[in-house]
Amino acid sequence: MVVVTLQRAKCIGCNYCVELAPGQFQMSRKDGKSVLLRSLDKKGFHTLKSKEDFIFNDCDKAAKACPVKIISVKHV
Repeated sequence: MVVVTLQRAKCIGCNYCVELAPGQFQMSRKDGKSVLLRSLDKKGFHTLKSKEDFIFNDCDKAAKACPVKIISVKHV
């Protein structure tokens, strides 16, 4: 299982996550910040738990490219 977490409040809207993992991220038209698709929000941490291992590589690239380091990706 892959767990992806986004601290959305700290997002600066650089769009790298969307470019590298468009199946999991998109930019909000309301505030220009990243949205982690199909995630649950708990106190500002948006978390996606997926059994689809193939999303790991793209999400990991997005996490590494994020200039404010607000994305984490791990296998559990």
